[in-house]
Amino acid sequence: MSNRKYIFYAAIFLIFFSSDCSSQEKKPKNMLVNRKMVAAGRFYESNPATLKTGIKELFAKALPKKADNVLAIFSPHAGYAFSGEVAATSFNQIDPTKEYDNIFILASSHNVSFDGASIYNKGNYITPLGEVKVNIELADKLIKENDIFTYYSRAHDNEHSLEVQLPFLQYIMKTDYRIVPIVLGVQSVQPCKKISEALKPFFNEKNLFIISTDFSHYPAYEDANLVDKLTAQAIESNSVDNLKKAIDNNSRKNIRNLATSLCGWSSVFTLLYITQDNPNIDITVLQYKNSGDYPYGDKFSVVGYYSLVVSEKEKPTSETTGFHLSKKEKITLLEIARNTIEKYINKNKVPEIDESELSEDLLTNCGAFVTLHKNHSLRGCIGRFTADEPLYKVVQEMAIASATKDYRFPKVKPSEINKIDIEISVLTPLKKINSIDEIEMCKHGIYIKKGGASGTFLPQVAKETGWTKEEFLGHCARDKAGLDWDGWKNAEIYIYEAYVFSESDVEL
Repeated sequence: MSNRKYIFYAAIFLIFFSSDCSSQEKKPKNMLVNRKMVAAGRFYESNPATLKTGIKELFAKALPKKADNVLAIFSPHAGYAFSGEVAATSFNQIDPTKEYDNIFILASSHNVSFDGASIYNKGNYITPLGEVKVNIELADKLIKENDIFTYYSRAHDNEHSLEVQLPFLQYIMKTDYRIVPIVLGVQSVQPCKKISEALKPFFNEKNLFIISTDFSHYPAYEDANLVDKLTAQAIESNSVDNLKKAIDNNSRKNIRNLATSLCGWSSVFTLLYITQDNPNIDITVLQYKNSGDYPYGDKFSVVGYYSLVVSEKEKPTSETTGFHLSKKEKITLLEIARNTIEKYINKNKVPEIDESELSEDLLTNCGAFVTLHKNHSLRGCIGRFTADEPLYKVVQEMAIASATKDYRFPKVKPSEINKIDIEISVLTPLKKINSIDEIEMCKHGIYIKKGGASGTFLPQVAKETGWTKEEFLGHCARDKAGLDWDGWKNAEIYIYEAYVFSESDVEL
């Protein structure tokens, strides 16, 4: 073989060999192409210091944390001047100290449509606050193992809906994290189910999902309030079918300038396909505003923004009853309590409840307290620990007792009923303790018993008073059990937990 032919074939071999090997290796760092910011200066401030100051102000206006065991949040993606406060409310639900394996961000494409969803696996994301790490290995794996996923550069190049979520993350998180940035380009609901099947194994307490979506686009202010509430209620029901019906019904109303009821519908449907068959999931509305609520907006053509949180009901432990109450069940109990008080005070009758319409939890034997407040002051509180009747029936009985039998107050008058806020505390079984070190303030209620004397404080009393543990025990011993201030030291002490909710914090 001539030298010329030898060199030719050797070169071909090297090219082939090099290409084959490199395809099996991780991308060298110098080959990564970070996704450049495109929304800075348009949707949010491009100057890092100004951006931080602005986000700080948004968090100051936002609602505080209201949910535990958070698995996902819904956050709007408009300019911060319009939707930033609502977005901050969503991000306030995140535990900033938690070390997430991954933070999945689902955003619907505004610029291109394509069959499936695109995951950015070429590098990290950039914002004025710095670099946001992408879990490139997981992105590659998802693309490789699921034909519904791809990398499509145009899906990410000019898309703002994913990028605008990142400065909030960068501002609030105190731990390292990596994102999985997903832009959905589908044009029908059905492919969302396939996307959800690929992502469902990651929907757990180790990961966080951020669903980027605005609500209605361009109706008048009052029309937006109407259709957005209907859409949010459908999402809160955790049902794909209910959301489909709500969107269809909104479109049939022929509302002027209503371009869409849900801007990020594909991301939302994907999430609901993951959650709808899980009875341990709660979806809760936190805050609503639209662009007409802000100085820069008008009332004639608005965009709606909702904050919602997806949480997992508290898992049972050896110290709890093992049952949980959904928002719907809490609302049912509050309605039972109010209807019972109204009928008993006005007609001296107790309303009958159809048990066939109640959930298993509401038919479980539990202790409970019913507390009445009027003008933020205590108006009555009576309960019992014994778990010998169904929860709904205990609530009925304690509602009547708190309104008519609390010796500290006169009976509730008919004219007072509408001025009273009802609070219910559902109790876990009593646990006797050997040391007050076992008491966790604000988590545990206490029950002190000595001979025939006894007294209790609900867990929320510690939070409302700000007492130390010794003051908590001393007041309970003296003021509730009728013992000396130090009477708790040689008495039996029990602890319990309570699911506490009221009309003022549960949207009826």
